[in-house]
Amino acid sequence: MFWQQMVNALWLGSVYALFALGYTLVFGVLDILNLAHGAVFMWGAFFGLLAVTKLNMPIWAALLVAMLGAGILGIVLDRVAFRPLRKRNAPQLAAIISSIGASTILVSLAQGAFGAQVSRFPFDTLPAQVFTAGPVRITLVQVIVFAVSLVLMVALLLFMRRSRSGKAMRAVAYSGRISSLLGIDVDRIIVTTFFVSSALAGASGVFLGLAFSAISPFMGAPVELKGLAVIILGGLGNVPGAILAGFLLAATEVFGVAYVSSDFRDAIAFTVLILVLLIRPSGILGTAVERRA
Repeated sequence: MFWQQMVNALWLGSVYALFALGYTLVFGVLDILNLAHGAVFMWGAFFGLLAVTKLNMPIWAALLVAMLGAGILGIVLDRVAFRPLRKRNAPQLAAIISSIGASTILVSLAQGAFGAQVSRFPFDTLPAQVFTAGPVRITLVQVIVFAVSLVLMVALLLFMRRSRSGKAMRAVAYSGRISSLLGIDVDRIIVTTFFVSSALAGASGVFLGLAFSAISPFMGAPVELKGLAVIILGGLGNVPGAILAGFLLAATEVFGVAYVSSDFRDAIAFTVLILVLLIRPSGILGTAVERRA
């Protein structure tokens, strides 16, 4: 029982972490919570579904389509909902409200396009293969979700640390004004941030759609709440913290359901979140927040 739940926590945690990474990237660079991130996640799942069902693409190609489509949607979201407010030096609350409005619009568009019912990937999208190791059962979908999520997380960490754009992104996260004085094109970096953030959301949307065999216009809301909990738990703007917290939150949920009750799934997870924040308000790997120039 323990090892089976550990397997469940690992693959679910990888999806939570991947989703939260996009959340924390935007917060790190812009100091705002993009509450339309869940809607982009949902559209990514639909992009992947359309690629499989309408274009007859294999799932790996559909994943790339979903990431590209979600990334472009993220850029449009920035241009429409956030950039005009940045130009006017609007307060952070205005940006949060704008993101809520954008999320509502995106959900409504999805509902109009696909209906409110639950959609699913075709059953033959991936082989229904199950691996067993003693009492532990692992499906092929779980293996692929965990492995590809891990690859994307490592790729993001390497991008942030090794590439010029990644280093520029970290510089803008420290101070947009100083970065601009040093010759960094801050607007280009913001566009890159939204593209990468949204592409990760699109990938996680496809993964959850595959794993739970359920895609709907409303699938983003509960995951968005979990993603918010993850970035707070890991430390706002902290990429390694988001990864660690994603696995921790998933483990709390999975073991809570297994050993307590599924009725308290969310309550247990958020109780742990509150306890951690009482001990360490900045999150597991976070640092004290300072006002930046």
